[in-house]
Amino acid sequence: MSSHKRSSNREGDEPAVAAAQAPETNSAPTAEVENSLLEQIKKLEAEKQELTNTMLRRQADFENFKKRVEKERSQERHRGVESVVEQLVSVLDAFDRALSGNHDPAFAEYRKGFELIRGQIWNTLSKLGLQRVDSVGKEFDPNQHHAIEKVETADHAEGIVVDELAPGYLFHGRVLRPAMVRVATGLPN
Repeated sequence: MSSHKRSSNREGDEPAVAAAQAPETNSAPTAEVENSLLEQIKKLEAEKQELTNTMLRRQADFENFKKRVEKERSQERHRGVESVVEQLVSVLDAFDRALSGNHDPAFAEYRKGFELIRGQIWNTLSKLGLQRVDSVGKEFDPNQHHAIEKVETADHAEGIVVDELAPGYLFHGRVLRPAMVRVATGLPN
């Protein structure tokens, strides 16, 4: 029986020995596992940061896209209005020619009606951004004036607009149509 007990003591001793050895054998894998987990955490944090940066860039790109589309729409509307205004400028010219012609008192009522219609058109166009170029008595500006004729005169300094043959117009500060003008030149010596 004593041999049986001995073997049983040995068996009982084996688990104690295994338990004593387990922490030593488990300590190395625990450090490896811990290092591996820390590396995975770092990789995941880097990936998360990269995805966050990508999302922020895409969000900024989308906001820029929305602003660009709105700006393009606004420019298209502006170009459309400008096109209509440019065509209506010739209607203003026609009214001006009609009003400058006949001053017969028999046509006073018709004239008054034409003046009212011309005034309504002008008010509407000016609200949209149309301005008339102020030319006569001003220095010739090739950006706003188109010189049709040079006039030799001592009454005006050289380069001054002396007469306007057709008015010029600006639309939101940009030349829609230059004024056709006569420009003063000095008298020959």
